[in-house]
Amino acid sequence: MCTTTNSPETIEALKKYSAQIEKLARDLGLDYYPVDFELVPNNFMMEIAVYGLPVRMHHWSFGVRYIHQLIRQGMGHSRIFEVMFPGDPCRAYLVNGNTLPENTLVTAHVLGHADFSKNNHLFAKFMEMAGGHILEQAAARAHRIETAIQEHGQERVEAVLDAALALEPHIDVNRELHRPLYPESNLKPAPEPEPDPFQKRFRSLPGEKPHHDHHGATRRATIPPQPEYDLLWFIANYAPDLEGWERDIFLAVREESFYFYPVFACQIMNEGWASYWHARLLREADFLPQDLYLSAIKAHSDVVRPYAAERQLALAVNPYHLGFSMWEDIIEKHGLSNARRIMKEEDDFGFVRNYLTKELAEKLELFVYEARNDGDIRISDNDIHAVHEAILSPKFNYGAPRIAANNLHVDGSLQLLHDHQSDGRGIDLSRAERVLEYIGRIWRRPVTLHTIGDRGEARVVTSKRV
Repeated sequence: MCTTTNSPETIEALKKYSAQIEKLARDLGLDYYPVDFELVPNNFMMEIAVYGLPVRMHHWSFGVRYIHQLIRQGMGHSRIFEVMFPGDPCRAYLVNGNTLPENTLVTAHVLGHADFSKNNHLFAKFMEMAGGHILEQAAARAHRIETAIQEHGQERVEAVLDAALALEPHIDVNRELHRPLYPESNLKPAPEPEPDPFQKRFRSLPGEKPHHDHHGATRRATIPPQPEYDLLWFIANYAPDLEGWERDIFLAVREESFYFYPVFACQIMNEGWASYWHARLLREADFLPQDLYLSAIKAHSDVVRPYAAERQLALAVNPYHLGFSMWEDIIEKHGLSNARRIMKEEDDFGFVRNYLTKELAEKLELFVYEARNDGDIRISDNDIHAVHEAILSPKFNYGAPRIAANNLHVDGSLQLLHDHQSDGRGIDLSRAERVLEYIGRIWRRPVTLHTIGDRGEARVVTSKRV
């Protein structure tokens, strides 16, 4: 039972088992939009995984990611079983070089993802904003960018993409995707204080000129009116010299970033939920041949294992293992109906903080570690709150430093501010300098970033190219 799924016989068998698994999933209460499955070669699957979408704007950074993924896969550290895109319908891609048992398991896994993406509140919210047809929209944007390359040249278009993709995580997920510009009303100054009795008498003397209220004149509104964390939106709408096609690129990257955010913010929940359901569906699928079931369960064990290769200690959390273990614990203690309520209401932040208990963390041997300068690795903390924060801190603010547009000066120069207090972490100054170079090229005026150094001292990073 190790044949790949690319012969007519194995494809027909997969279609048969998939239809039976879908019926079983509906019978067990899974609720999802229709799923379109497609078998693709491994190289195409890698491109989808690297680009994030089947058809997306071309950029050199995706090529770098592709090479990195190719090396990891060649070393046996990474393997792609499926890629699923939420929507109505959902789109799921399976590798035709994987075995029939593996793709049978993946079919069940995808149905768990589809159930999660339709019912989870965060997915539903962002799906409503970004639309359920992201694949078609992304393909249309890619075509427009290719047209821009023909009209304006590769170098100009790539400079805009460099800046937009460098800021890809810098959106404000608490704001709407489609939001209005700032109000255009001018700021009104505070009323002039009432003059004292001497001033009143002095002004009434014969020959004195009337006093003009210069302070009553209107003045330019502050832009932004408050720190603006949606940098892609701000640059697209307020960069003084951007052309229409350049703004379109920024807004395209921003919309795709909104689409991807729920996948990022619910990874542990989502992968765990899909893993729980693929295990249960396989277990209850009495129509599967015994040898196929055993091979599929072996693949399940490889996916949700807690340890690194050859049972070495894992220094990073496997979201499949953690999520699967947490859902099993929740369902055992609170029942499936409560688990479905949690699935609908939470994201990874609430899920981990509220349902990763001390007992389960100890059972899973979760801990916080530190790497010393000599290469030695030591356990530094196993307190449950420290474990929670170690898991969740990389997810804060889409995994990026919290940077705001703070002031657009009259001369068009831009001041950015690093909110290091709420950020809770420092900033890589060398990386910040590179990103500021990208921004400076398309802002075309001076751009400064105010942050702090390693010792807490104030630092200012300035774009050098204007």
